[in-house]
Amino acid sequence: METTVTDVPSGSGLNQSALPVGDAIDFLRLIWAVDHALQRRSKSMAATLGITGPQRLVIRIIGRFPSIHARQLADILHLHASSLTALLKRLERRGLVRRWPDGRDRRRWLLGLTRQGQALNRETPGTIEAAVQRTLRTTARRDLDVART
Repeated sequence: METTVTDVPSGSGLNQSALPVGDAIDFLRLIWAVDHALQRRSKSMAATLGITGPQRLVIRIIGRFPSIHARQLADILHLHASSLTALLKRLERRGLVRRWPDGRDRRRWLLGLTRQGQALNRETPGTIEAAVQRTLRTTARRDLDVART
C-alpha cells in the first residue's frame, strides 16, 4: 500500500519531501524549488541593487560582449527576441543599456552598457551569480560537464 500525503500527520516529523511521488514528479518538485529560490533572490536583488536577476544577467552578458546584436543576446539566453524586447526597453529607460542600429544592417540593433550599466557589471555579493559561483567552486568538473549535456 502506498503512503499518501494525507496519511502523514503534519507534525509527525516525517520529511514530506521524501514521500514516494515518482521520479518525474520529484524532479519537477526540485525544479520548482530552484525556480522559487531564484525568484526570492531576484526580489532581494531588486530591493538592494535596483535590478532583478534576469536584468542583471542581461547586463553581465552585454558587458562581456560589447556591441552584441540583440538577436545574439536572445540566442545566448535561449529566448525569443520578442521576449527580450521588454526587458531591454526597461533597462534602456533606466539608463543602464543603450542600443543603436548596426551600421552594416540597419534592421539589426547593437547593444552596449551605459556608465550606469557598467557600474552594475561587476561581481557582487548577494546576487544569484555569486551564489552559483560558490556552488560551482565545490562541484567537480566532471559533474558540471554531465549537467551541461
